[in-house]
Amino acid sequence: MTEEGQPAPRPWTTWAAVLVLVEAGVLLVLAVVELISIDPDRPSVALTSAAFYALASVGLGFSAYGLYRQQRWSRSPIVLAQLLALGVGWSFRGGTTTWVSLVLAVVAMTVLALVLNAQTTLALYGERGRFGNDFTSPDEKT
Repeated sequence: MTEEGQPAPRPWTTWAAVLVLVEAGVLLVLAVVELISIDPDRPSVALTSAAFYALASVGLGFSAYGLYRQQRWSRSPIVLAQLLALGVGWSFRGGTTTWVSLVLAVVAMTVLALVLNAQTTLALYGERGRFGNDFTSPDEKT
């Protein structure tokens, strides 16, 4: 706690939120690119892809905001998105798309490491209770 009674800043949650926000931005750019490059013969493919990217972007952006504000619910969708990114990265391995695979894997593993470390868990859930099965906020310590 700071002297003003505000929670101390948590750099790990902030860095994770920034990386997830960057991922959301990339998905939004992909949505715009899909809309720009609509094939007149198959417009439904571009429209549904753009809608998916836009919806995923909004979801990740909302989760990043929740993580920045240290909301407990925000960690699960972020972990799920990173696991999906690892799977997508795996599909890009080999050939000329190996760099895409490496970028996806490095960003996803970095976010997972930031979101699942002990300091982030403490920031989101507080300290474990005496018996280790209940969570109390750092303000409620006795």
